[in-house]
Amino acid sequence: MSLNTWQCRMASHTVRHGGVIAYPTEAVWGLGCDPWNQAAVEQILELKKRPEHKGLILVAASAEQIRFLLEPLPQSLQQQALSHWPGPVTCLIPDLHGQIPRWVRGEHDTVAVRVSAHPVVQSLCQAVNKPLVSTSCNPAGHQPARSALQARRYFGGGIDWLVPGALGGARQPSRILDLASGRRLR
Repeated sequence: MSLNTWQCRMASHTVRHGGVIAYPTEAVWGLGCDPWNQAAVEQILELKKRPEHKGLILVAASAEQIRFLLEPLPQSLQQQALSHWPGPVTCLIPDLHGQIPRWVRGEHDTVAVRVSAHPVVQSLCQAVNKPLVSTSCNPAGHQPARSALQARRYFGGGIDWLVPGALGGARQPSRILDLASGRRLR
């Protein structure tokens, strides 16, 4: 199910104006915002009680939206990333030119990126015309939200817009692969 026009417009307006949204992903509900808006990212970190040094995942509608991160990489690493997308695989991509803010990368020289096949996530990223922060919708130490109701219970007024929709069919959050080493981290 993709978003209706009004819902998509409201969610993208919220993101463009520095807000935090909650939305369904492949396996769990996520919190998202504009990764280049430091105040919005800090709001998510505060809601989750997550330290900045851990870093956050970016989610995109297509490889085109993150082409700027792929282009500086060797062709073999580009192809490896592209072979996993769209789908529930997050790749740690070396940020060779420091294009992603430290408040998203954390203490890492890489950025975690997933190109989603989930229609709601794709609609959101297309509407804002860029990748979004995507982190599980839960305070640190709690299970990720698996419903809109649970997302509201966790964060209530801390969420500026709740995007309707159903979770995808995945049972577990995305796998995380380090492109440079080939290691699977989750």
